[in-house]
Amino acid sequence: MKTRIVSLKSLLMTVGLLFAGMIAFAQQPAMQYFRYYDQRGINVFETTKDDTVVYDGFKLRIGAGFTQGYQNLKHSNGLPPPATPTTPKLYEMAGGFALAQANFNIDVQLYDGVSLNLVSYMSSHHHNEFWVKGGYLQVDKVTFLNSEFFDNLWKNLTLKVGHMEVNYGDTHFRRSDGGQTMWNPWIENNIMDQFTTEIGAELYYKNKGVIAMIGLTDGEIQGNVADPQTPEGAKRKPSLYLKAGFDKQLQDNLRVRLTGSMMTTKSSANNTIFSGDRTGSNYQYVMDNAPVTLTGNFTSGRFNPGYRDNVTAFMVNPFIKFGGLEVFGTWEYAFGKNSLENGEVTTGTPWGSEDYTNRQTHQGSGEALYRFGKNEKFYIGARYQQVTSNLAEGQSATSPGSLYDVTIDRTCIAGGWFVTRNILLKAEYVTQNYDGYLPTGPNNRFYQGSFDGFVVQGAISF
Repeated sequence: MKTRIVSLKSLLMTVGLLFAGMIAFAQQPAMQYFRYYDQRGINVFETTKDDTVVYDGFKLRIGAGFTQGYQNLKHSNGLPPPATPTTPKLYEMAGGFALAQANFNIDVQLYDGVSLNLVSYMSSHHHNEFWVKGGYLQVDKVTFLNSEFFDNLWKNLTLKVGHMEVNYGDTHFRRSDGGQTMWNPWIENNIMDQFTTEIGAELYYKNKGVIAMIGLTDGEIQGNVADPQTPEGAKRKPSLYLKAGFDKQLQDNLRVRLTGSMMTTKSSANNTIFSGDRTGSNYQYVMDNAPVTLTGNFTSGRFNPGYRDNVTAFMVNPFIKFGGLEVFGTWEYAFGKNSLENGEVTTGTPWGSEDYTNRQTHQGSGEALYRFGKNEKFYIGARYQQVTSNLAEGQSATSPGSLYDVTIDRTCIAGGWFVTRNILLKAEYVTQNYDGYLPTGPNNRFYQGSFDGFVVQGAISF
């Protein structure tokens, strides 16, 4: 009964917010240093320092993103038929509609060059309840200081402060995020999905195509005020991350971007750089054993290396757009440990130590799109991804369990049609394969596993 009441409250809130959004849509104001949620936001990474909107007072912009998908995916593995009716087996799937997802966006122009962004999840494949993603303040001008020195200093600087999406790598600018799927030409994100929100600050330098950034956060998805002398407080160390690159329109029909990123967290109670998504996968229930639940099986098709205690990761992203041709790539290397591997346990005899070898993960991805038609309203493309990682399985306070190498690869062919700049219809054929998994243990459902099929999505963003 309680679940039904919560669902009803969420539904009523969603309807109310949608109604408010529809009213506001007719009078959306122009914002400074803003990334549009519709087609205009595609291939926008960090916002520029181009001052193209005149400040004429306080502005409030209400927006939203909605996505409805239909999937017809089949999965299988190399395990023998179940010995008994109670033996776990893959969930039996057929074609059907996944739960619609919805985001609610609030953007506020507070002052000249100062804005606020707040995004909430109204409906998702993970949390059933209304859930705040985060909010941050962005400062592109400091005229409120009444200082010519700082005005000149800030011409090439941007400061972001708040609970925000960590700017590690470029892939998070092209991923699906709940109901906001307009910027992603594909149905799903990377196999190893780089996304989290943390509390902190990012300082940017942007000048003539050169981009440099340094960021510092609390290192976890949640805040904490525990005493450093306690186990909870002692585990929490900050995350430091850097980005540098070049992004320039070299000719009218040629844009080139290349960035490199690094992030590191020395210690954490629960680091989530590869598991921070609170909305869920867009390949529902693939490679999951029955019974399944919407909130309990929200990571279907993804891989998390489990670096919950400490992690260091590097990413390089090239991007080229020549006319309608668009190429985007990802090279990523990450290593780290969980708390057991560091010997930080409260019971039993710790087998790990600070000298325990870091596990390693590599991810590579290449995608090519061709956009065509008036205002590039159509596109077709293909993408290939591969993850190789040293996997830890069956670890406990007294045993290191099993350590072995696995490989996951994915091939996608996709196409899309922007009916308007706010409405996108896209479809994708996908095949994904698993190699190296053991026929026994908690991950045996992936043994010689694979899935394939197609997914269609309709997206609306404003």
